Amino acid sequence: MSTPRTTTDGVLADRYGRVARDLRVSLTDKCNLRCTYCMPAEGLPWLANPQLLTDDEIVRLVGVAVTRLGITEVRFTGGEPLIRPGLPGIVAAVAALTPRPRISLTTNGIGLARMAPALRAAGLDRVNVSLDTLDRDRFTALTRRDRLADVLGGLAGAAEAGLTPVKINSVLMRGTNDDEAPALLRFALAHGYELRFIEQMPLDAQHDWDRSTMVTADEILASLRAAFVLTPDPSERGAAPAETWLVDGGPARVGVIASVTRPFCGDCDRTRLTADGQVRNCLFATEESDLRGALRDGADDEELARCWRSAMWAKRAGHGIDDPTFLQPARSMSAIGG
Repeated sequence: MSTPRTTTDGVLADRYGRVARDLRVSLTDKCNLRCTYCMPAEGLPWLANPQLLTDDEIVRLVGVAVTRLGITEVRFTGGEPLIRPGLPGIVAAVAALTPRPRISLTTNGIGLARMAPALRAAGLDRVNVSLDTLDRDRFTALTRRDRLADVLGGLAGAAEAGLTPVKINSVLMRGTNDDEAPALLRFALAHGYELRFIEQMPLDAQHDWDRSTMVTADEILASLRAAFVLTPDPSERGAAPAETWLVDGGPARVGVIASVTRPFCGDCDRTRLTADGQVRNCLFATEESDLRGALRDGADDEELARCWRSAMWAKRAGHGIDDPTFLQPARSMSAIGG
């Protein structure tokens, strides 16, 4: 990593020369699934409505990021963003910004079949859908909800609406679904979806994550190579979190996001805004910077931009998972937003 540099106006730069171009915006901490690696069966204490950013506040802060800070990609996340009532209007307002950012959504897919046409019409470009298993019983055990058919319908509906490329995010867990990598890839190839496996990260509400039981990128690739020929993708990876391989010579690809065993912190270009208006300069940050307070206290757009630049300037060189002093963030993934 290079030595720290001086601050830069007009972009979200940090001390190490990285520039954030990709904004992840959590629209809610609530979710209609209860995935075992994310939250307990009874759920979590949700944020009270007055703490949440309003639709107009979200659009204003995204506008500051796009028009004053150089953000070119906006990804809406949660919790589960499809349960945010004002989602189509938020998407439409962000799509109307100049310059127009690329707009995507990460979802569990429940309700997507119904909402996909309206979201496409509003300006959504594409979706990522979480799917960890193709087995109904396993899905029910993992998510504590019998909704696999809805997720599969959501994938099909997104493709039909033109929210492409449709990407699938899969987390493999030892002894649970770690034998399904080839089946998931066959399913993705058959339907024209792009599959990304994600190493399980220390972001669960229960703080039960154990690196020794995590299914690693090497294990995922070994499982895939037992059924497919994988060759390194010659395309430039850039700041993309997924390392990709051509499947059986291409053009289809499969990716692995190995945040734990193959960290890509040196090329990170992401900044995050939580549903209650906090800036997180790293997914694993233990500190946040409050934009909601400044916004509601009457700060103008330039002051909000200065606060955001200051938050990003403090970004650490890396997430530090391998450091003995690493502390898991107090907030879980559902509260942070992916």
